[in-house]
Amino acid sequence: MDYREILDGVADGVYFVDRERRITYWNRAAAEISGHKEADVLGIPCPDGGLEHVDAAGNRMCHTACPLTAVLQDGQPRQEDAFLHHADGHRVPVRICVRPIRSPTGEVVGAVETFTDTSSLLEAQRRAAELERLAFIDPLTGLANRRFAEHELASSVAERARHGRMFGVLLLDIDQFKRVNDEHGHQVGDAALRMLGRTLAGSARSDDFVARWGGEEFLVLVREYELERLHTAAERIRRMVETSTLPLGGGRIVALTVSIGGCLSRSDDGPADLLGRADALLYESKAAGRNRVTTGG
Repeated sequence: MDYREILDGVADGVYFVDRERRITYWNRAAAEISGHKEADVLGIPCPDGGLEHVDAAGNRMCHTACPLTAVLQDGQPRQEDAFLHHADGHRVPVRICVRPIRSPTGEVVGAVETFTDTSSLLEAQRRAAELERLAFIDPLTGLANRRFAEHELASSVAERARHGRMFGVLLLDIDQFKRVNDEHGHQVGDAALRMLGRTLAGSARSDDFVARWGGEEFLVLVREYELERLHTAAERIRRMVETSTLPLGGGRIVALTVSIGGCLSRSDDGPADLLGRADALLYESKAAGRNRVTTGG
């Protein structure tokens, strides 16, 4: 049995690159996790292979902080958490491990990268099945629907009043989404909404709550935040969306941006108070040019 049969049987994505970062091997799990087929990436430099890694802040890594490049330069192993760009357009959280490949004389002649999907798929599926049973799932995006979001918001407000646990609300609206439907049709518009939903679910923390609020609006509840951290979380989401694209074939893509308004809960807030402030801040982001974040207390 050669190494290809062995590596095709592991659950982690594995690929090899040479000194020029050209991909020389791509295992079955790499294709399954990323959606990029072996035939589409072999012989192509990693930065052009479609993965387009970004870090947790949404910064592109391929040309500024690429762990593969660093390992090829100094031969030291590295591990990073990142988000790869799936062939379907959404972002997938992964843990990357990179090791050098050395010649018999010890020269670094390439590198091997493994990557693991860290999105807790089985737990997400279990929760999704339960929520769907309760009719709390948005059928298009797979996120919680407005009914569940209203229940979660009311519960968070009640807990804030009883125990003082701070939380924040982010309202997101896709910029000029009508143009996507008008130019490409509602089927592409639905695919773009699904892509955005997956990106939001992948970039949220495990204790955050993400829902489709309605139409092209989404709501995120974030736990235990100060205003500065709330703004940072919103900006991370904005950049994740900005760097996600939906491929249409023929080299065409649909790119989305979102405007975001966010605020922190107050002890005397009701759900309508919070939503009203967040909506007003969202309007400020729209009025200021879109694709931006506006937060307040």
